[in-house]
Amino acid sequence: MAIPIPSRQLFIDGDWREPVKKNRIPVINPATELIIGDIPAATAEDVDIAVEAARKALKRNGGKDWASASGAHRAKYLRAIASKIVEKKAELAKLESIDCGKPLEEAAWDMDDVAGCFEYNADLAEALDKKQNASVTLPMDTFKCHLIREPIGVVGLISPWNYPLLMATWKVAPALAAGCAAVLKPSELASLTCLELGEICKEVGLPPGVLNILPGLGPEAGASLASHPDVDKIAFTGSSVTGSKVMTAAAQNLKPVTLELGGKSPIVIFNDVDIDKAVEWTLFGCFWTNGQICSATSRLLVHESIADEFVDKLVKWTKNIKISDPLEEGCRLGPIVSGSQYEKVLKFVSTAKSEGATVLCGGERPPHLQKGFYIEPAIITNVSTSMQIWKEEVFGPVLCVKTFATEEEAIELGNDTHYGLAAAVISDDLERCDRVSKALDVGCVWVNCSQPCFCQAPWGGKKRSGFGRELGEWGLENYQNVKQVTRYLSDEAWGWYKPPSQ
Repeated sequence: MAIPIPSRQLFIDGDWREPVKKNRIPVINPATELIIGDIPAATAEDVDIAVEAARKALKRNGGKDWASASGAHRAKYLRAIASKIVEKKAELAKLESIDCGKPLEEAAWDMDDVAGCFEYNADLAEALDKKQNASVTLPMDTFKCHLIREPIGVVGLISPWNYPLLMATWKVAPALAAGCAAVLKPSELASLTCLELGEICKEVGLPPGVLNILPGLGPEAGASLASHPDVDKIAFTGSSVTGSKVMTAAAQNLKPVTLELGGKSPIVIFNDVDIDKAVEWTLFGCFWTNGQICSATSRLLVHESIADEFVDKLVKWTKNIKISDPLEEGCRLGPIVSGSQYEKVLKFVSTAKSEGATVLCGGERPPHLQKGFYIEPAIITNVSTSMQIWKEEVFGPVLCVKTFATEEEAIELGNDTHYGLAAAVISDDLERCDRVSKALDVGCVWVNCSQPCFCQAPWGGKKRSGFGRELGEWGLENYQNVKQVTRYLSDEAWGWYKPPSQ
């Protein structure tokens, strides 16, 4: 049954507004390769209008409507948004699924996380009220100091297509909780649910201009947002190449940036594990979200004493994954998001072959699916550390395999990457897990699992995976400035300079 695609404009200043240049971008269902609708395409002119609306929202009524309102006041809106997400969960999940190819059950899970993230940040907003005017202990009793937490201002939020609404929420929810006004630029490859967030904001009565939503192409909308002189901060999730461009643009105005970029994360399997359990976590760590996940544990390091048995079972489990239309019940792997991304993943597999690696399974179109951007999940062995497949992020369902003999070798191989987002270690020896977790040069380590993510815990990487943290209290602090106010208490003159003679 066809799912109706809402026809939306840009969401600016609390209402729908046609792009200045009237441009639109077709929406292609990656499961069918058919155009199923279109979205508005913002340009620099629209960014100017949205940023002005956000700035006015901050200043309205002397800031009392939003920026300097109590955290409890802002929390009411965040909770109302969360409630609407829950109410519209089924509709939003279907839109997400046909927009980016994510299996419907995964998309529904994402909507739960979206609502949970808004609720959690509502809690943080309420807690801000108790933190205001916190005292600072000083070494001199003639002075008294307290702190004021203020929103950083107008923020530009650039989000990716693999978790369209959830990754946007990771930025929108803490920004609004902190009292900022935001301009969200979702990916042009998957903007449907982000636009529906605009409709939800209208329904709950969010003050105009507090959140503006501008789909559009990166060079036309994203670049304009990153370099805009009246934007106070940029938060970006995407590729390392684009992240570097965003950072360069933001640097022209010395504005702070948070970057959550690519990854080439290891999963380390020791020889004391339950092999079937470890195999399933290995699959989930790399093939969840159709393999299109920045933290994918796409480099498997398995102890040489169990490697043959492990890889044999890994291939059997992989061949058993249900690949289908993402709306079909039980789907566990849907299509790649777009034609260009599909070709890119296939190219990675063919290059691995040409460089001497062995493709044990997958890496090509499933024979039962002749339409759509589908790729069978690939397991690649005989990989050397000089190969492209070892070094570069694929962003697709492709897992490369190497063996190790010692814990020290596993750590060395795990850290053999320019990236530093995440890693997983699986072993029944928890002391070993602790040692390896500390030794891996990443921002997040999973022990005896891969990919669980909770909005209460910080998220972010090191090296070329970016810097700054989203989620948890750290995510909210990204959108705040801290002002110190220090008062002199004594009635005595300071007495540093000699007074002029009377």
